[in-house]
Amino acid sequence: MSFKEQLQKDLDTVFLNLDEFAELHRIEGQEIPVLMDSDALAKLSKVGDNRTHGLIEADYILMGRAADLPAALEPGRLLNVDGREMIVISSSKSVGLVEIALRQNRNG
Repeated sequence: MSFKEQLQKDLDTVFLNLDEFAELHRIEGQEIPVLMDSDALAKLSKVGDNRTHGLIEADYILMGRAADLPAALEPGRLLNVDGREMIVISSSKSVGLVEIALRQNRNG
């Protein structure tokens, strides 16, 4: 088994496993297993260096399988999470996992 194949297996059997770390959230009307965290952002905001600038603007980090999430996650896009419209601050994809920094839409 290659390293990438092992990582993909770990995503499914550990990281995004509902019995381990993941929780079901409704993203754009579809329930999918994701990790959603705001505590890590609070710790990052204390660091305050340039590498975390975009994350400091976010209220949440959402991580999920790329195949389960919308393909277009450009900054400024609205993403419906559990019935709330959230603003995408940034997103990145690596080895089938997408990490999205989200800010609550305080205007709507």
